[in-house]
Amino acid sequence: MKKLILFCWLYAIFATSYLKINAQSMQNDISAPKAKIIPKTLKKHKESRVDNYFWLNDRENSEVIDYLNQENAYYENMTSHTKDLKDNLFEEMKGRIKEDDSSVPYFYNGYFYITRFETGQDYPIFARKKGSLAAQEEILFNCNEMAKGHAYFKLGGLSISPDNKFASFGVDIVGRRIYTIQIKNLETGEILADKVENVTGASVWANDNNTIFYVRQDETTLRADKVFRHKLNTASEKDVLVYDEIDDTFNVSISKEKSKKYIVIGSGSTLTTEYRILNSNDPDGEFVVFQPRVRGLEYSISHYEDSFYILTNKDKATNFKLMKTPENKTGKKNWVDLIPHREDVLLEDIEIFKNYLVVEERSNGLNHIRIMPWNGEEDYYLPFGSETYNAYTTTNVDFDTDILRYSYQSLATPSSVIDFNMKTKTKEILKEQQVLGGKFDKDNYVEERVWATARDGVKVPISMIYRKGLEKNGKNPLLLYAYGSYGITMDTYFSSTRLSLLDRGFVYAIAHIRGGEDLGRQWYEDGKLLKKKNTFTDFIDCSKFVIDQKYTSPEHLYAEGGSAGGLLMGVIVNEAPKLYNGVIAQVPFVDVITTMLDDSIPLTTGEYDEWGNPNNKKYYDYMLSYSPYDNVKAQEYPNMYVSTGLHDSQVQYWEPAKWVAKLRDLKTNDNLLFLDTNMDAGHGGASGRFEALKDLAKEFSFLLDLEKIKS
Repeated sequence: MKKLILFCWLYAIFATSYLKINAQSMQNDISAPKAKIIPKTLKKHKESRVDNYFWLNDRENSEVIDYLNQENAYYENMTSHTKDLKDNLFEEMKGRIKEDDSSVPYFYNGYFYITRFETGQDYPIFARKKGSLAAQEEILFNCNEMAKGHAYFKLGGLSISPDNKFASFGVDIVGRRIYTIQIKNLETGEILADKVENVTGASVWANDNNTIFYVRQDETTLRADKVFRHKLNTASEKDVLVYDEIDDTFNVSISKEKSKKYIVIGSGSTLTTEYRILNSNDPDGEFVVFQPRVRGLEYSISHYEDSFYILTNKDKATNFKLMKTPENKTGKKNWVDLIPHREDVLLEDIEIFKNYLVVEERSNGLNHIRIMPWNGEEDYYLPFGSETYNAYTTTNVDFDTDILRYSYQSLATPSSVIDFNMKTKTKEILKEQQVLGGKFDKDNYVEERVWATARDGVKVPISMIYRKGLEKNGKNPLLLYAYGSYGITMDTYFSSTRLSLLDRGFVYAIAHIRGGEDLGRQWYEDGKLLKKKNTFTDFIDCSKFVIDQKYTSPEHLYAEGGSAGGLLMGVIVNEAPKLYNGVIAQVPFVDVITTMLDDSIPLTTGEYDEWGNPNNKKYYDYMLSYSPYDNVKAQEYPNMYVSTGLHDSQVQYWEPAKWVAKLRDLKTNDNLLFLDTNMDAGHGGASGRFEALKDLAKEFSFLLDLEKIKS
């Protein structure tokens, strides 16, 4: 009997080993898809470029779909040995999330509004309670029911009529950010016949409870360009055009002032803004220009009593200043300074209350919340102690209150929602993000902010987190993330999913590179247009810094970025491939020249002020010198995981598809190269909260598997 048991045991070991070896052998035998080459010559400025994969720019072509499916199958086959790891990561990350969770209720116009999730459900439930949290719950929308039968579902632009009887809402079932607006009778539960298609999803109610304003998109470019007025219970064909933005570098939006007195049309490009206002009590009236657009003049408006408060860069206020003007004299000649411009402080936003002005500022890369009483009492700042925190105002829809609601978090501190009494200077923590599983303790982690020196001498901050006890011996895996475009600040934030990397020995770091607004407006100006390469060299220099400081080494350094951050990833693998063992590029913008020359593609014309207009030879040459797709060459490349969505409206799927095809053809080593296309989603990925975790599990398993190979 013992011999039989021993034989079975030895056989099991042999069989397991054989299967592993055979699986590895099968994996090595899998051939990567090879996109066919159909040369297309592209001419501009008397120069020619040959694009061998231009043909992939056709999602209606069955050969294109076949190729994307082949790439997906290749990814699945090549990573089949990580299936258990992916499943474990998914369950681990899901296990930290409180499934039956709900938002902190906020009070607006007689009701408490709540967004909640139920156990096992992917989508939110929007609800409200009249007058008191003890009142009976009224479910406005159960997105779990609405999402049935759809691979993708997103509800957005929820807007309640002033009399609380109707709700307008937008639905996207493709993932391309093309919404259909409908209206629900909240008293009967009936969805009205009103239906407006091909819109941004947002809508605003006039005070008559019978009129909404919304924004249509160009059917080809998806540029938000027209504002319409719609009356309840009428066909959308009868809607009235109230504004048409004919400048194709501008996009429009619609909103309502917190005071409820004005409906506002916003029209803006990267460098210039313009607003039009209409009294909410006169929905059939004419919108009036607040201040005509002036190239380079940016401003935003907030109404209070008989005045407007203007956040603007007027008078060369690079970091912005706050100005004030009477509501009946809105031209810039009437604007007067309220908070002057400061060279070392970026003025980011304001929040107006009946008795207080709240100002959000940023200095030395950190954000601050400033409280300014209207009665002239001394102003003060909310106290924050860390160097890797993120604090910002949240839902403050009530005008007549002393309570400011804000959120606070850090790389190691779960997000908290806090009500601060601006009169008594006391605070109440309403909710702190729960991390389930019983294993998380913030004291187990170290947060740091360090400064790397870029090649031109500029100091670039890096925020990082890792487990206590880390040795700086160059052997630690480190994931370096960055974005670096559009003046978007990459604030530090807590992530329960990130714990799956940290607890396996990873260092997680954010490089606050130029192109964002992390260190003020000039930080952005120094990372755009003809200074765009600062974004890329900053990231490379930050990578060298963490290696030099022995946090990691090229064998264990990984980089990640998405969209414009994916462009960053494309540049660094061309310019410094030996610095990284692996790179994750999410929905990457990599075919810069071809995209920016095609004004039929969504976003193109509105982005000339960010990247430059390649119809101008100077910008064409500069963009061509860094465009990732155009600069792929015969060299060794890091291991790479590239993701995209077939219906992406921001970065078209063919950019990463073409890029991967060209990389496959030219790279000179056998490192992994994956293209993973979500055939049902767009720029934001999967729509369900748990489906998104599956995407994250793919990325984490890619990193962890590479580390296992290295060990």
